[in-house]
Amino acid sequence: MTTLLLPGDASLAINRGGGLANLKSVLPVMDCAAVTQLDLTGVTDKPVTITSATVTNANAPAPYCAVTGTIAPADTFVMRMPINGWTQRYLQTGCGGLCGSSNIGYTQAATCEPVADGTIASATTDMGHQGLNDGSWAANNPQALIDFAYRGVHVTSQVAKALLKRFYGRSAAYSYFDGCSDGGREALMEAQRYPDDFDGIAAGAPAGNIVVQNTFHHAWNVLANKDANGDYILLADKLPLIHAAVLRKCDGLDGLVDGVLDDPRNCHFNPGTLVCPDTANCLTSAQAAVVRRLHDGATDARGNRLEQEISHEWGSELDWTLFVPASQGAVTFSENIALSFLRYLAYRNVANPAYQLTDLQFTIASFRETVLTSDYLSATDPDLTRFRRSGGKLVLWHGWSDQHISPQATLNYWDAMQKTMGKRTVDSFAKLYLLPGMAHCGGGLGPNTFDVLTPVMSWVESGTTPSRIVASMTGRTRPVFPYPQVARYDGTGSTDDQANFVAVTPRRESSVGYDWVGAALYTHGYQKTCRVVNGKLVCG
Repeated sequence: MTTLLLPGDASLAINRGGGLANLKSVLPVMDCAAVTQLDLTGVTDKPVTITSATVTNANAPAPYCAVTGTIAPADTFVMRMPINGWTQRYLQTGCGGLCGSSNIGYTQAATCEPVADGTIASATTDMGHQGLNDGSWAANNPQALIDFAYRGVHVTSQVAKALLKRFYGRSAAYSYFDGCSDGGREALMEAQRYPDDFDGIAAGAPAGNIVVQNTFHHAWNVLANKDANGDYILLADKLPLIHAAVLRKCDGLDGLVDGVLDDPRNCHFNPGTLVCPDTANCLTSAQAAVVRRLHDGATDARGNRLEQEISHEWGSELDWTLFVPASQGAVTFSENIALSFLRYLAYRNVANPAYQLTDLQFTIASFRETVLTSDYLSATDPDLTRFRRSGGKLVLWHGWSDQHISPQATLNYWDAMQKTMGKRTVDSFAKLYLLPGMAHCGGGLGPNTFDVLTPVMSWVESGTTPSRIVASMTGRTRPVFPYPQVARYDGTGSTDDQANFVAVTPRRESSVGYDWVGAALYTHGYQKTCRVVNGKLVCG
């Protein structure tokens, strides 16, 4: 695809027939080691220090200048700039969990051509703190909270683009962002707050509603499965039994018995059908009630929903080990993440290391108190008008069997976007892909490896609107079409070959809706910008 040119050749040709632009390859105009001497004053809001710049993979086909630096006060970033030829694209990657480490990772983009051949420049950040993914980094550190919420990713993009211009003597032709989980939240935060940072964004399984996600959602995962003595009611040895029953009930609803549900919302499974006296091969009534609560999600005592209608989709049961332990006394991921957030991030300017999950009240009053920090941490503003007007393109994607973040949260955001901006407008710059059987950011029982970045690039660079994305796993490929389309077997050839499927739009829309206590979080105008005043976080 690339042709090596001498430094200074700025020619750029667009392949109007579709696909990626034919961007000419350029060489550095300075030595890698000299990057440490660059003066980046004024590039962003605070001083920048380049701590190292060394040639990495010197004898490989695609060596790069590996740069590390800090954006004051504590945003560490890492960057890779190709040595033998840069095709004028910049890719910033997201950071998962509560972050704390800066490691470039290409989420569902490893086979994208500029990534695979090493001609793309890339960077990422730890978002303002190092290590300590237990949330304690946030205690008495309001600037770190601002950096984690939104600033760290933005200032990294500013610094990285400035370095590219100095290193190659020209700016990036196109800039992209790719992230999953909290990286998906970062992706949406960029589109909402900084619409000019990136031309194209791929947001996977976004933790957009991070406050509800890491409090009521994960706490419910644990507490809904405890008895009066604090013991677990349902243990992981029952999950295969439950999953097999779900498949018997619903696997064939899409016309194909293949071990995955193409739209789990159509599955109306009753866990009570598994109750019988044979406790080895059945569930107790208490266990069946837990299964129902885990599927339905958090509510108060009156049934008011404290998260979206479905917390964990049918078909995802084998991955419920995230919150259903193998034995009594075990501590699950859900407990750890909920406690980390509730102790240090959920309540503004309050750190309480002694907080326990049982301190969280599942009431509307408690919900309102807890989600106040959504105004700066969450990325649920559905009005992306500025991003669209800047020419930005967005691809959202989520696994239907995601055990961490409910796909209903992404569907809630998609629904809010369409109501705010109009379906036709949204369709002009954004697409949503839901992958049957795929778990959180990958894995699961359905095809879960795919290239999401090339469709974004092609849409930006040549106006090629994304259509099918081909997902694969050992022995199987399947197409995934933009929501609300689903893939249907055409009746000929192997059911493991994506070529034998066509796009179908269901005649009926799902009855699952988004009338819940937190619905107002998915509206325009709630986001706040924060500052540090006398050591406290002040937002307004």
